[in-house]
Amino acid sequence: MQYAHLFGPVRSRRLHRSLGIDLVPLRICTFNCVYCECGTVPAFCTKRRVFFDEQDVISELEDYLIRSPPLDFLTFSGSGEPTLSLSIGHVIRFLKQRFPEYRVAVLTNGSLLWDPAVRSDLLPADVVLPTLSSVNEETFRAIHRPAPEIRLNDIIEGINRFRKEYTGAIWLEVFVVPYLNTTDDEVAGLRGAIRAIRPDRVQLNTLDRPGTEGWVRASDARELERIRSLLDFPETDNLALPGVSVPLPPLRSGR
Repeated sequence: MQYAHLFGPVRSRRLHRSLGIDLVPLRICTFNCVYCECGTVPAFCTKRRVFFDEQDVISELEDYLIRSPPLDFLTFSGSGEPTLSLSIGHVIRFLKQRFPEYRVAVLTNGSLLWDPAVRSDLLPADVVLPTLSSVNEETFRAIHRPAPEIRLNDIIEGINRFRKEYTGAIWLEVFVVPYLNTTDDEVAGLRGAIRAIRPDRVQLNTLDRPGTEGWVRASDARELERIRSLLDFPETDNLALPGVSVPLPPLRSGR
């Protein structure tokens, strides 16, 4: 079978051997991040809908996973923001029922976690990895360039609500962009938000492949180490450091 919605498996710094699941077309997103490797978003999308036939995605997953390939995660990610797809909850539940031996992860920018339906769709996943790179509205908009109606406070509140409802693991990504969110004040703001959210892990990330804007550069390991120290959170990984290994969470039952 030729797969239209699966990619990889890829070797991931965070998720090890990961099979990607893509539920949205290329560059369908709520953000137009300066660092995005997918390129500029031609037009924002903030309304959830079904982009592809759900059964086609399930058929591909059935065909691939029936052979029991060695994988650490099945990961919803890819070309845009996966929570824009109304199919994501159904597909996650299919995977947890049909292939419970696999961990399911969702990479999300967190922009729709204010929506109770989105939070409900993600509850069966084993790990959710939302992004929070600043608690300052101006800095947030400079980095992520979101759709006009999206507000940072809604994102932070959505992540907080999700933490209270969700029994899986939250690995919070902080994407570090030098000169934008690297000052002591910026990091102090993030430290306060992280303590309120109580994620299971914080992961510092920075530019790895060319982004949308040529002026964006990667932070070096020394700068990331400074930020990690200032965050003062026990489970903070500097993903730019060679040899960083993220332990896998235990599988949970009853969801």
